[in-house]
Amino acid sequence: MKELVLICGTKETKKALTTQLNDILGNSIHIWSYSIEEGLPHQFENQLVVLSSYLIEEDVEGRISSSCDVIVAKRTVNYEYIDQLFFLPLGTKALYVNDFPASTTDAIHTLMKLGIDHIEYYPYFPNASIEITFDVAITPGELAFVPPSIPHVIDIGVRLIDISTIYQILQQLNLVNELDQDVSEKYIKKIIELGQNIAEFNKQTDHLNNHLKKVVNGVNNGILAFNRDGKITVFNDGLQKMTATPSAYALQKSIHTVFKNSSLIDFLLKQKESNDAYFTLDDIDVVVHRFLLESDQTVVATFKSVKDTIAIENAARKELIKKGYIAKYHFSDIIGDSSIISGTKQTAAKLARTNLAVLIQGESGTGKELFASAIHNESARKHGPFLAVNFSALPEDLLESELFGYEEGAFTGAKKGGKQGIFEQGHGGTIFLDEIGDSSPKLQARLLRVLQEKEVRRVGGTKNIPIDVRIIAATNCDLQSMITEGTFRRDLYHRLKVLYLELPPLRKRTGDLPILMERFIQESEQPDVYIQPQVIEALSHYPWYGNVRELKNTVEYMLAVCDENEVTTDDLPSNSFFELNDYQKDQNQSDSSLEEFGMDELILLSGIYALTRQGVTPSRKRLVEFTEASHTPLSEQQVRYRLEMLEEKGLVMKQKGRGGTKLTQKGYVAAEKLELALS
Repeated sequence: MKELVLICGTKETKKALTTQLNDILGNSIHIWSYSIEEGLPHQFENQLVVLSSYLIEEDVEGRISSSCDVIVAKRTVNYEYIDQLFFLPLGTKALYVNDFPASTTDAIHTLMKLGIDHIEYYPYFPNASIEITFDVAITPGELAFVPPSIPHVIDIGVRLIDISTIYQILQQLNLVNELDQDVSEKYIKKIIELGQNIAEFNKQTDHLNNHLKKVVNGVNNGILAFNRDGKITVFNDGLQKMTATPSAYALQKSIHTVFKNSSLIDFLLKQKESNDAYFTLDDIDVVVHRFLLESDQTVVATFKSVKDTIAIENAARKELIKKGYIAKYHFSDIIGDSSIISGTKQTAAKLARTNLAVLIQGESGTGKELFASAIHNESARKHGPFLAVNFSALPEDLLESELFGYEEGAFTGAKKGGKQGIFEQGHGGTIFLDEIGDSSPKLQARLLRVLQEKEVRRVGGTKNIPIDVRIIAATNCDLQSMITEGTFRRDLYHRLKVLYLELPPLRKRTGDLPILMERFIQESEQPDVYIQPQVIEALSHYPWYGNVRELKNTVEYMLAVCDENEVTTDDLPSNSFFELNDYQKDQNQSDSSLEEFGMDELILLSGIYALTRQGVTPSRKRLVEFTEASHTPLSEQQVRYRLEMLEEKGLVMKQKGRGGTKLTQKGYVAAEKLELALS
């Protein structure tokens, strides 16, 4: 059996090209494959050597004897995955990501030459800059180099050896007559398979289009869509009934041809934002809602009969009155994919399946109401009412009447006929008692009775009213300490804490910062703002005692002060912006002097602060490099010893693994004072 040597730059390229050559030539040729990344084992003598690219010629210089025949492979796109590019819209701006500038340019040139030119390619490689925002990145297997800010990544696989190089190999090994037909058949087979895949996709697309057409026509409301030129692309059966215009006639016509109401045409064409307006079409009063699909510059408008809308709203209002209130949130609304928040959601979902009381413990801003609402919506009571009351927001007398209701004449200002309390309104559903730790002893006694007897008595009433409610209580207080202090009833605590859910503070799930911040940005008035990774890294070092609520405030602050739709480390708020816990407030007041620290400690403190603000992990190696620029450079051993001293003084926390060193809140205060003193 004849042999050849394949030499590639990376092990991934070696794997892909070896598989390709084995598929085509494997039965006739033995292939020895190597990668420069893994190291070349020896000097090559009297062999046919195939280099994956001209870019590695310098790397193999001196390892290939003059007795070898060398072929530098020409590379082309990977036909296994290239069909993904065909479905990108015309004019899509895409970042093409590869490992080196030259290979990036070569790959883009190949795609353009092959006619895949409906995409605007922008070359990107390590250390290159990005000047505009991209939604799509294309890469030939170099996923590690794709910027994390790009949401849609298409991996078209490692570029393969093209047919001309395959035939060059056959000629060099005198196998053209023996294998040329076989090789041609295999390439044609791949082309046929690609065509079959596209045909199948088109078949599925046609089926989906027909299905969507049936759905759109099955809606009672009228649905209209037209492009930037005013040409109608969707005109459903509902709109046909309202306008007495056949949809077959309206499609592909200008809206000026189909509609004669000039006010309606002006509304459809000239409004830039989503809006609603009232019109009359052939004696039918309609409410038209218009919005723009920016991705393909299509305007969509829905036409709703005013008569039908009023009937639906009346039915919905009656249902809402019947239920009281509605739980707004589901578990899908709780943002985060870290293991700790995912585990918490899984536990909460399990608790939701029961009918037992739940006590949710968590710091302020951790999302206690979100979890309570989600538990209700996941429970068997999800079709029942969900009512919430906050014990810290209302005075005791008002809380009592809100919770238990009152009879007519119970007190001055009581409504005629009395009023149902939350427990009565929540019959068959869930009651959320927020900040239960702020309840008074009197209310605690009445709550205990309701939970024990499953019945309620209105203020000023004489009869007991049976109720069926599930209780979810929440607090950020240490109820056990309050029990010891005598400010919270032990028996009520155990009635509430049948099931228990502890919500993690944000500082224990800082991996969720990017997805949380992205959500807040999308919900803001500046959805196109980009946050530099260094900012996220810097924020991951904060303790977040205000949790998600504090993070949202921080994002809103940075959006307000940033320039040119990009948040940088310069936009980070000062340390005084962030919330402290009580212990840190005391520490900051009592330990505020810099005189107790040595010069080496101050240099390290300054270095940790500077690196953190840059979004760089303050490892010992980086701190050594930082001190080299000062008058007192430190060795790694000296840095380690002084970090231990700073940790004993409560200024830093050493993280496991590659987490580096983080400043405590006290350390931040000291570092900012040091920076101010040096400025």
